Amino acid sequence: MSDVRITPKTNGPLIVEGTVRIETPDGRVLTPPPRKDGKPSEVVVLCRCGGSATKPFCDGTHKRNGFQDGSVTTG
Repeated sequence: MSDVRITPKTNGPLIVEGTVRIETPDGRVLTPPPRKDGKPSEVVVLCRCGGSATKPFCDGTHKRNGFQDGSVTTG
């Protein structure tokens, strides 16, 4: 099993590093958007603000809609 790290960015998306598979509720596999240089993404960036036009992936909308996350809790 590979290591996966999920890091919430302050007032931003979830950064997912490692090999992951993202599926819709009906079982369809989603491909993360490619990097700006066209290569396959090595990091998946997931929306937390709910405003992304490319859900579940982040498109930067959190910057425009003023998304503020709550305090991070551990437990």
